[in-house]
Amino acid sequence: MPKALKIILILLLFIGFFEAGLLSSYTIVTSEPPDVKGLIDLQINTIAELFSSENINSVLIKDPQKVNVTNKVDVSENLTSLAKVDGVDIDSMNFTTYSGSSEGKISVNITALAYSSPNTTSGRIVLSGTPPDYIIKATAEANSSDSGITVDLNTLKIISILKFFNQTSSNSYSVNNGSDRITIG
Repeated sequence: MPKALKIILILLLFIGFFEAGLLSSYTIVTSEPPDVKGLIDLQINTIAELFSSENINSVLIKDPQKVNVTNKVDVSENLTSLAKVDGVDIDSMNFTTYSGSSEGKISVNITALAYSSPNTTSGRIVLSGTPPDYIIKATAEANSSDSGITVDLNTLKIISILKFFNQTSSNSYSVNNGSDRITIG
């Protein structure tokens, strides 16, 4: 007997025993004769749902797609007020999405660098000689159309605000090797 025929025969026997066990357990549990067609349809539908494109797409890990947003200044101002920082760097703002950028509503993830105390401010532009102090992560819904992607400012939600460690602090630490004294301040 060829090897392929043996494998097919073993699979058919496995499926036969499985179905016989399913039908007998159905009879024991419900005390009624089984609906063979209904049980087989249920199995086929369950297996088809497992391998449907929607379930497979949700299981696969996708890389985020970078999108260009038309209202960066408005998003920056809203992030500034929501995060209670002094300014958000517009050039560092990063907008990504896991859904396609086709027309309609899409969900976007926003990452931006923020400043806590700029040296000089002038309107919407933040002039600062210091590096950014915070990184802000937020989400929002956006409307995608032919004219571009526009973030809906009412759906803007901050996920996290992380503060960077400031290495140039005003405290100075010194150690005097001649004695066992440590001077802080």
